[in-house]
Amino acid sequence: QVQLVESGGGLVQAGGSLRLSCAASGRTFRSYDMGWFRQAPGKEREFVAASHCNDGNTMYADSAKGRFTISRDSAKNTVYLQMNSLKPEDTALYYCAARLLDIRACKNYATYPYWGQGTQVTVSS
Repeated sequence: QVQLVESGGGLVQAGGSLRLSCAASGRTFRSYDMGWFRQAPGKEREFVAASHCNDGNTMYADSAKGRFTISRDSAKNTVYLQMNSLKPEDTALYYCAARLLDIRACKNYATYPYWGQGTQVTVSS
């Protein structure tokens, strides 16, 4: 069992930056794949980024490549999502998710059994 708590969301102007944090408690942090997903009103939950995906790879959605960076600090049991050059279309509720190391696709949110409560990101134009 692992508990996840996100923080760092807020309101920012287009072109600005935010860093989201996800603090994990419970079992050994390094035993987990960690992912970030987001969901905008009226839309399905979508993949943003994943760390330690399928043998240690980092993976990004096309919309996040070049702008977002996922990182993890095992000493602090925390995963981060640095978001730069934010756009209004990035506005969503951002969720941190965890799963035990798994070979299935990291983009598939259904494979993550553990979720945080979400943190709102709003980007104004």
